[in-house]
Amino acid sequence: MSFAISQRVHQAFIALGSNLDDPASHVRQAFDELARLPSCRLLTHSALYRTAPVGRLDQPDFINAVAKIETTLTPHSLLKALLEVEYSHGRVREYPNAPRTLDLDILMYDDLQCDEPGLILPHPRMHQRAFVLQPLLEVAPDCLIPGRGAVIELLADCRGQQVKQEQNK
Repeated sequence: MSFAISQRVHQAFIALGSNLDDPASHVRQAFDELARLPSCRLLTHSALYRTAPVGRLDQPDFINAVAKIETTLTPHSLLKALLEVEYSHGRVREYPNAPRTLDLDILMYDDLQCDEPGLILPHPRMHQRAFVLQPLLEVAPDCLIPGRGAVIELLADCRGQQVKQEQNK
């Protein structure tokens, strides 16, 4: 499969989540797969965090994390590559907020702000989700979300959301 390449290196943050079929294993494998994506380099990743589901509550807890990468892929090509990784883990999109083997979302791509069919950057709900903000703060303590503000301040607004770090990174 071919991917569109840009002329320069971009920094992107990727949210990872799973709540089916040994979720921690899916997320750990996805870290390795991110490192092997064409035209990408995994810079770092957070610890794993256990969180309660949001939206549809009658499902297992999630394991969440954030990865920081460098890439020369365009945002759309990066998204396409991430969807292929999800598919390789057996991801099925039955209905919104359904349980999943693996979910990979582009949180931010440089400071790009866009609202296109299939791609909204920064991720439209990330600033409201402690399960995204806590691991993002771990990998990028001074991170600013374009149009929203400092991650540390946004996380303070999510106080009621439980996020528990797992023992092994």
